[in-house]
Amino acid sequence: MASTEVTHTELTALEKALCEALDPLATALRARSSGLPEDRMWAADPVEVSLSVLESWKVVDSAVARLTAQAARTAGSYGASYEQLGAAWGITRQGARKKWPDAVSRPAAVEEPARVELFGGTAELFQEQPSGRWLWTGRAADGTSGTADEALHCGTKEEAAAYAGAFLKDHRGDPAG
Repeated sequence: MASTEVTHTELTALEKALCEALDPLATALRARSSGLPEDRMWAADPVEVSLSVLESWKVVDSAVARLTAQAARTAGSYGASYEQLGAAWGITRQGARKKWPDAVSRPAAVEEPARVELFGGTAELFQEQPSGRWLWTGRAADGTSGTADEALHCGTKEEAAAYAGAFLKDHRGDPAG
């Protein structure tokens, strides 16, 4: 990753732009709290004026926190890890996980495929990715091949095994067996 160090000139320009962007919000908040007309609203006790500016920065701080969390979730949705998010923010992986707990989705553990042998036939069970649903494909004793219906959504390996078992039973070849 390229260096993201901010130069003094860039930081000065950013701070100037932020102060200019903050001015309308600070003006609106100060006008509401003081009840003074716009041309006089800054003519007050310096403590009150400074507190109005501080109030405005709090609004900006909350907006930045929301936008930061959104950026972290976006990066996570594209595959960024907590380690990468932490590096970008200058904190540890654990710090990033604590700061943005929902930014990175953990993939569900992929279970190993399984095999079902019933009624003289076999079926392979496997977990589809990324959906996580279970599917099966099999060959019955009578030679018929089958697969899980595309519309079927088996949430567990056991559920897929039940459908595969029903298929193998229906195509066992020997109706007496």
